Amino acid sequence: MRIFQRLLGPWLLFALLGLVGCVRTWETGAASAPVPALAQVAPEVQQALAPTGVLRVGVYLGSPTSWVQDARTGASHGVAFELGHALGQALGVPVQVVRYPRVAEVIEGLKRAEVDMTFTNATAARANDVDFTAPLIQLELGVLVPANSPIQSFADVDRAGVRLGVSQGSSSQGVLAQRLKLASLVPVASLEVAQQMLQRGELDAFATNKGILFELSEQVPGAQVLKDRWGVENLAIAIPKGREAGRSYLNDFAQARVREGDVKRMTERAGLRGLANAP
Repeated sequence: MRIFQRLLGPWLLFALLGLVGCVRTWETGAASAPVPALAQVAPEVQQALAPTGVLRVGVYLGSPTSWVQDARTGASHGVAFELGHALGQALGVPVQVVRYPRVAEVIEGLKRAEVDMTFTNATAARANDVDFTAPLIQLELGVLVPANSPIQSFADVDRAGVRLGVSQGSSSQGVLAQRLKLASLVPVASLEVAQQMLQRGELDAFATNKGILFELSEQVPGAQVLKDRWGVENLAIAIPKGREAGRSYLNDFAQARVREGDVKRMTERAGLRGLANAP
């Protein structure tokens, strides 16, 4: 119920906005505790990582790895959201949060240099378009099914007539398009749309990382996240290509946040579930 209250408000806001394009908002602070800078930041590092003088952080709604918001208190959480604020603080620049409907659009924003960083699944395909740090956390990939579903494991998904939802343009869509032979993949525009389609019986299951699935399960009465997994995601900080002057600093920053327990606290504040073994 707590997570339902947290997510309902923002999803209604996105419905009113029509989920067209991105929404740019200024953030003056984050829920995370202050993060000390690693050392004096060289001007060329600041210029590489925040070339406009503002660190623009790309997020999408509904994933604890990216951005979730408490409808009752208005507090924002999410690993991308908090890491972005921590990096902005370390660099000594203000932070602008740029909100997109889904992760594929965040990646496109990075490719077009509309945003300066995010936190997402570091796949080989995406590494052709953006640069990643080493992975900071791992998440299990799984399947959510509605109440009374005959699907009891991932092995049950690949059957004729099964409609499996995936986020449009996501890494899950790419992987499952190769693995599944009989099930029909149904790309959906946002997690809110996935919720509605599951409730209307237009999807037989939905596949993504379990962090998202556990959040989504609280929006669909009787839905459950299956216990098995079909893979893992390795999540890392992503930045646009061509920012080599900031790469070493960013890698040191990322590892320090893991070593000092900041990333773990960010996942806890966001209510992230489905973590796999540490990478």
